[in-house]
Amino acid sequence: MDRELMEEERKIRRLRFTVDFALRYIKTQNITYEEAMMIVEGVKKHALRSFPDKEEAFEIIYMPRFRRALNEKFKRA
Repeated sequence: MDRELMEEERKIRRLRFTVDFALRYIKTQNITYEEAMMIVEGVKKHALRSFPDKEEAFEIIYMPRFRRALNEKFKRA
């Protein structure tokens, strides 16, 4: 496996860990909706630093998970 591919896979694993951690934090901590949204934005910024020009992929892959968690926690439709 070449070095570039290994680095790409490392970044993907780190992003998955970050997303999973943020989702768990949002679901389990006593935070406001605004605080939860700040966490989501922080994760998105991290993702775009690691994968520039992949905002659409983030919106398709990860935002539905965040929306579901936010809707469940804050009882929004």
